[in-house]
Amino acid sequence: MASLTDHLSDLVEGADAVLLFSPTSSFFNRFEDGDTEIVVVAPDNDVDAEVFVELPLPFDNVKDRIRFGIEGAMDAELVSEGDEVVCIASVFDGGSDAVIRVTVDETVHTGIYDLFVNSRAEPSVIRDVFEVAIELGQKGQKGKPVGALFVVGDAGKVMNKSRPLSYNPFEKSHVHVGDPIVNVMLKEFSRLDGAFVVSDSGKIVSAYRYLEPGAEGVDIPKGLGARHMAGGAITRDTNATAIVLSESDGLVRAFKAGELVLEIDPEEY
Repeated sequence: MASLTDHLSDLVEGADAVLLFSPTSSFFNRFEDGDTEIVVVAPDNDVDAEVFVELPLPFDNVKDRIRFGIEGAMDAELVSEGDEVVCIASVFDGGSDAVIRVTVDETVHTGIYDLFVNSRAEPSVIRDVFEVAIELGQKGQKGKPVGALFVVGDAGKVMNKSRPLSYNPFEKSHVHVGDPIVNVMLKEFSRLDGAFVVSDSGKIVSAYRYLEPGAEGVDIPKGLGARHMAGGAITRDTNATAIVLSESDGLVRAFKAGELVLEIDPEEY
């Protein structure tokens, strides 16, 4: 009768690549002399891996983390459609504790890697805006759910396709998203209508902007309202990325090139 080890070996047998998510040096060293392509996916290349995919967000949702790593490997032409990939990740604190085998296909390729790596705005800026939106989704505004829309990148064109709803508190400032004090301001202003506009480098260009792109041809999931439609439409007409916090269901969604490319539940972070 086959042992448990024999059964588990089927998970890794014949794999085309192994993705190691944030491995320790000692764990990574176990794989260095193998024949299978090893790809390290982590915030920093602390193990000096030859093949490395930068992970700009922690992606506590393991499925999103794996999708990001696979898309990064596809972008580098390390894996392709139909390949079998073994992903070794951490689900609980304390090191690598999960082995997941994935067949690379279009259901895995969602655009999450492209969102961070190939957007006009710097990846760190998109990450910082996500963190503001996620924290708003977790805590709300004075204990109540709140919605918010952040348009990141291509700020000049976004400003030309929008109009002010009120005085712009950031008009003569040079503050950037990611600064803790600025993030407090963003959370406070989020209770009012309109979008925030953020430059490629993270400068807060404006608050209270009414976006005016046409909605024709923008396909958003049923049940999502005007804030999501505006976010999707502005990314179709510009090179911006839109990050939307829904007041109704509390989810954070990202739009790029007019399409929904990422959905995050703040309660999972």
